[in-house]
Amino acid sequence: MAMDVDTHTDALTIGRRIRQLRTARGMTLDELATAVDRAPSQLSMIENGKREPKLTLLQAIARALGASLDALLESEPLDERSSLEIALERSMKGQTFQALGIEPFRIGKAVPTEALQTMLALQGEIERLRDERAATPEEARRANVELRHLMRRQDNYFEELETHARRILDAVDHPGGPLTQRTASDIAAHLGFTLHYVPDLPQTTRSVADLKNGRLYLSSTLTTRGDPRTSVLQALSSRILGHSEPTSYAQFLRQRVETNYLTGALLIPEEHAVPFLQEAKARRAVSIEDLRDAYSVSYETAAHRFTNLATRHLGIPVHFLKVHESGTITKAYENDDVNFPTDRLGAIEGQLCCRRWTSRVVFDVDDKFNPYYQYTDTGNGTYWCTARVEASSEGAHSVSVGVRFDDTKWFIGRDSPNRGISRHSVEVCCRRPPAQLEAAWRDQAWPNVRTPRTLLATLPTGSFPGVDSTDVYEFLEAHAPR
Repeated sequence: MAMDVDTHTDALTIGRRIRQLRTARGMTLDELATAVDRAPSQLSMIENGKREPKLTLLQAIARALGASLDALLESEPLDERSSLEIALERSMKGQTFQALGIEPFRIGKAVPTEALQTMLALQGEIERLRDERAATPEEARRANVELRHLMRRQDNYFEELETHARRILDAVDHPGGPLTQRTASDIAAHLGFTLHYVPDLPQTTRSVADLKNGRLYLSSTLTTRGDPRTSVLQALSSRILGHSEPTSYAQFLRQRVETNYLTGALLIPEEHAVPFLQEAKARRAVSIEDLRDAYSVSYETAAHRFTNLATRHLGIPVHFLKVHESGTITKAYENDDVNFPTDRLGAIEGQLCCRRWTSRVVFDVDDKFNPYYQYTDTGNGTYWCTARVEASSEGAHSVSVGVRFDDTKWFIGRDSPNRGISRHSVEVCCRRPPAQLEAAWRDQAWPNVRTPRTLLATLPTGSFPGVDSTDVYEFLEAHAPR
């Protein structure tokens, strides 16, 4: 029977050791085969690690080579060349070579040692980059924290993106004010794209750009729901900014922020919106709703855009918060020193929003037509917020914009009677239930947790997180002009 081969002395290592001992003694493969009464092809299979030798044959080979059995079973190969050959043989059987479609090949004597070293170095670098791109949730949070710090340092204002928006709007002779669907189409044409609404857009995408044929595909449902301008501009923004395939999760996040920012800057142009907001401030009548209505955008887009412009042009520090109906914070920005809940890495997204904040209270407000305003006393001062609830494919979200108490004087809604007290930095504020309620139910309840689908997921998978590349390529192949 075949000998037992452990993980340290495998068939490949033994085979290489036999070959090195044989060549060191000046024996040919035929001579060794004759000495042990086996066919040369059989010994070649053993030396290449493709067959495990039986113990009796291994003993015969050791005798023919004038070596002990222990010498053949040592875990370390004889020299550097053998180590490189073994490492490359194993690599060729691994996922990296298979993913690249590289078929295993025979490593002959004519292959230079330097070539083996180079191939292994390249394989190691490919795996390093793959690991870097496959960010863990912790790495994703770190990247998000770093990006948020950058946004805070710049007061959430990116001058170069404003310049890009201004150039594009000038190129299509946009007169200012709200951006029409026709102007969005003109921007697409200016960039060399035609728009195509299709019923079979891949489910993991919002749009797909065919760069070869100058086509931009969007879902046909956009014509009956949602704002098609936003989807068109988001798809075009990456082309305007010259984005390349992201090589890390941090770069992917930065590109996403830039895309959303530029989309907002096109929908609500700086040159037109700033005078609008400055005039509203002079009247002490700043309103996110008025900004939304003036430019025919969603409340979230108006709130985002306000945070871009408020500090730079109005001198008002602000915070922005988007909270899922479950209470989970999904987006956050602040430069007004509001004390958001964070994890040990400093990440806000994914944390539970305090139940007493405007962003959570608004879910329980019956009046969904009018905006909700609230003052909230926190351990870091008093803040005033305005919030609305919007529906999405992932459930309801609240979107809120807030400022410090001293800046409330500039806003409509400053006379709100709604008050709250939040001490979310203290556990008993809302992270633990009231003592009496906890005592009654702690040992009598066992909820079945609805685990988020991303909890154990690696972020991202591939260059574009969550996108099935095969679906995209098959879609483009099916729709490409013939």
